[in-house]
Amino acid sequence: MIIKQHVMTEKRLRFAIFGNEYQAKKSTGIRQVLDGLYRRHAEVYVDRPFYEYLTTVLHEEVRADSVFDGYNFDADYAISLGGDGTFLKAANRIMAKHTPLVGVNTGRLGFLAEVLPSEFEEALDEMYNNKCRFEEHTAIQIETDAANDDLPIEGSPYALNDIAILKRDTASMITVRAFVNNDYLVTYQADGLVVCTPTGSTAYNLSNGGPIIVPQSGSLCLTPVAPHSLNIRPIVINDTSVIRLEVESRTHNYLVAIDGRSEKLHEGITITIRKAPYTVRVVKLLSKRYFSILREKMMWGVDTRS
Repeated sequence: MIIKQHVMTEKRLRFAIFGNEYQAKKSTGIRQVLDGLYRRHAEVYVDRPFYEYLTTVLHEEVRADSVFDGYNFDADYAISLGGDGTFLKAANRIMAKHTPLVGVNTGRLGFLAEVLPSEFEEALDEMYNNKCRFEEHTAIQIETDAANDDLPIEGSPYALNDIAILKRDTASMITVRAFVNNDYLVTYQADGLVVCTPTGSTAYNLSNGGPIIVPQSGSLCLTPVAPHSLNIRPIVINDTSVIRLEVESRTHNYLVAIDGRSEKLHEGITITIRKAPYTVRVVKLLSKRYFSILREKMMWGVDTRS
């Protein structure tokens, strides 16, 4: 009698890797991630600019199954190698595909990219064993009523953190008439206005005195930047609301920053900001919790007197 032994083989997952090409001294963390994927015999796809940086600048050996451009990839998971800026750029690339995103922090603060290179093996264990948590993060989008020759928004209109309307350089403050669901809200006279998601509430919004908003709370926040009047404060609204903005400037133009990517718009263009049709699916380690990260990374609640 012949007894057949069934050998269980680990499934082969596909990973798309995005990275920061400007972190010349972060090769140790990058190596930890790549070696962890190789040990699992994962399929590794690398964003072309990052691949060229790894191979030509860092002279790393990268055994990539494929090098991709733009949105031309298909993966089970995406990995962001860098800081929060890299995470935001990767989120924009994977948003429409709904690919789960893991942020590995080789930058500084790493509030969004919360997994340390030393914790990546733990993350892999949870992903391969279907034990990791997923958080759906709301994104927002910007639209304009501009004609093609009026310089409408170029590139991706989606933001995971925030969309900010800002004055240009040393120009005088701008005037922003704001409407929510076609109801007039207020006229801001300020250096700018930040519309943020809960994810972005701990970024530019927070530095301008806006509130911290817990993820999945179903909210957006409008926070003025250096307002002329002290009577105008940040306001939290439902994320199903549609925000319409009419901007005036003495220089007749202003800036729109979409997750930090700035574009110039002309006065007279009406801006609409609403919830995007996509969410960003973020992979969370079981050992990580939002409030503990808030205390650790943001030093929230720390008594500086001690």
